[in-house]
Amino acid sequence: MGRPKALVVGADGVPWLRRGVLTLLAGGCRRVIVVLGAAADQALANLPADQAVTAVVAEDWADGLSASLRAALGTLRADADADAALVSLVDLPRLPVGAVARLHADARRMSLRQATYAGRPGHPVLIGAEHWDLLAADLSGDRGAGRYLRSHGAHPIPCDDLWDGADVDAAPDAHDAASASAAADDAQYGGNAQETAGS
Repeated sequence: MGRPKALVVGADGVPWLRRGVLTLLAGGCRRVIVVLGAAADQALANLPADQAVTAVVAEDWADGLSASLRAALGTLRADADADAALVSLVDLPRLPVGAVARLHADARRMSLRQATYAGRPGHPVLIGAEHWDLLAADLSGDRGAGRYLRSHGAHPIPCDDLWDGADVDAAPDAHDAASASAAADDAQYGGNAQETAGS
């Protein structure tokens, strides 16, 4: 892609990072922890100004996915009210609010869920607090929670009726950005992102 994904701006003028945070909030997450790595200082400008949003820098981000997930789990452990963590990625700018809400519904401390698309596992995933320490101990290198989810029997949550679950590996080009309708994200998400509470 040629630049950190946290800096990518969609064809509609909304940064992927900002869109992802607003989607999580609108889907029921009461708090969003954003783990930043490369170009963290620049990426901060793409976050919405919201007290429910916390930015954390993974100093060992070059180690891969495990570093980001460990940083998020470490921050979550300090939140006694957190029963579960819903994990998503910045390169899912088309993630619909409905998929977040479906994974997040009735989350419990022992919950372990993974979105599926035509039977294929994807994101988001939901990890109950009872799993956090075991998962953190299992993480290494550029590997996320996939092995843990498989070995501990994560409950599949079909979401292919909502979208295809595909990540985006290429930033929109200048032509796309110029021809797209630049609808403001406040109009798209309304006030729901600020008002929706989650567990």
